[in-house]
Amino acid sequence: MFLKFLQLEIKSFFRSPHFGMGIAMKIGMFFMFAYFALIFFGGAFGVYYGAKEENIDPVKLFCKFFLIYWAADLVMKYIFQQMPANNIKPFLTQNISKNTITSYTLVKILVSFFSWAFLLFMVPFTILLLMDGNYSTLSVLALVVTTSSIIFSNTFVNTIINKSEVLMYSIFGAIALIGALHYFKIIDLLKFSETIFYSFFTQPIWTILPVILLAVIGFLTFRFIRQNLFLDKGLELKKSAGKTENIAYLNRFGVIGTFLNNDIRLIKRSKAARGAAFASIFFLFYGFFFTQTRGADFMAFFPAVFITGGFMLVFGQRVPAWDSSYYPLMMTQNVPYKEYLKAKWALIVAAISVSMVLAVFYGFVKGWDYYLTVIAAGLYNLGVNAYLTLLAGAYNKKGIDLNSASKGFTGGQNNFNIKLLLIAIPQFFLPLGVYSVMKIFFGTAPAVIVIGVMGLIGFLLRDRIFDMIVKLYKTEKYSTISAFKKVE
Repeated sequence: MFLKFLQLEIKSFFRSPHFGMGIAMKIGMFFMFAYFALIFFGGAFGVYYGAKEENIDPVKLFCKFFLIYWAADLVMKYIFQQMPANNIKPFLTQNISKNTITSYTLVKILVSFFSWAFLLFMVPFTILLLMDGNYSTLSVLALVVTTSSIIFSNTFVNTIINKSEVLMYSIFGAIALIGALHYFKIIDLLKFSETIFYSFFTQPIWTILPVILLAVIGFLTFRFIRQNLFLDKGLELKKSAGKTENIAYLNRFGVIGTFLNNDIRLIKRSKAARGAAFASIFFLFYGFFFTQTRGADFMAFFPAVFITGGFMLVFGQRVPAWDSSYYPLMMTQNVPYKEYLKAKWALIVAAISVSMVLAVFYGFVKGWDYYLTVIAAGLYNLGVNAYLTLLAGAYNKKGIDLNSASKGFTGGQNNFNIKLLLIAIPQFFLPLGVYSVMKIFFGTAPAVIVIGVMGLIGFLLRDRIFDMIVKLYKTEKYSTISAFKKVE
């Protein structure tokens, strides 16, 4: 039966109305995944030889930071990994066992790049340890089995928390709390991680515990998916009594206010949109992943773009896909494109502005020079990157299923596009280059001022810029409508 499923996947790819676009996306995704694969693969050599140069045990160094990697892996899986629901729905009307469909679904999730990417690090790292000659083969294999079991457990946990908001908030809230306790040196998370995971290396018998954990979570996930394999239960949004929601204050802005009301209602009602908005909150803490970037380091500007632009990158880059379900109808109503896009822009600008204010804690934690860098990145996002994000949206031809019960059951719509990638490059490297040059030769304040002026210029030219963006949207209008009508 699995062979039949594979044949259907191949036919689905070649017969898809997006076949040409799909090839381009697959090529682009290949290079993107190849880039991450090289990072994982090279990381194994970096950890091993870096530890040797510092006269540190590579195993202890790996164990010391593994708990941090586990948390980051779960967050990344929640943001990027999806459940292939649209491929499941057609099978539910056929005479196929739900156990078979569930098994097939789990296999598809497990073969996803995000599920097994950890092995790209662990396999070469294991080979290096075995070639070293100073480590027991049994101990090394025990460490591999232990850590791999825990990472694969993340894949199953991610499937469940995508459906349960309470569980998701509980887990990520606990991670954030523990991370804060470590950062303020109330607990030593690195020492705790080293002690726990190194014990699996020295006492391989305990490896049975993470294996059992993986088996239990895998069984619970299997049962969870099977219980939700109903078109009117797990894969579709529950119907509730309709109610009118309106923010009266926004009505004074006319058509733009109407569109803003629609977007706010979208975020409140759609789990996919709420998931994107929630994911943007994590970007506020992105600066803590770069422990060596301080206010005096010009590379601090790179994470600062993400700190203030999380909502722009996660939610904004899916414009106009959020409206894909009714986009063709909307285009028949003579909708003013400029006001439609200005509403999206206003929402992005508001989110960036709030992020700039909330990021003030970086001033107390990493220094006020660092916070000035965050402000500079925020101003650039406001005056330049916000427009580039909307510009990229003109090439976004992948719709979003808002009738899905949760992000985990959305069918894994992928918005990757070569043109989107090309537009994204100047969003980061251009301001980084300008900021770096000004920082090196003139200092932090002039660098912040120059980047801020670039953002201000973007504000002053917004009408002209919007005219160009609207023209592009109108050029792509009919191809976008056609793409949104063709639901895979």
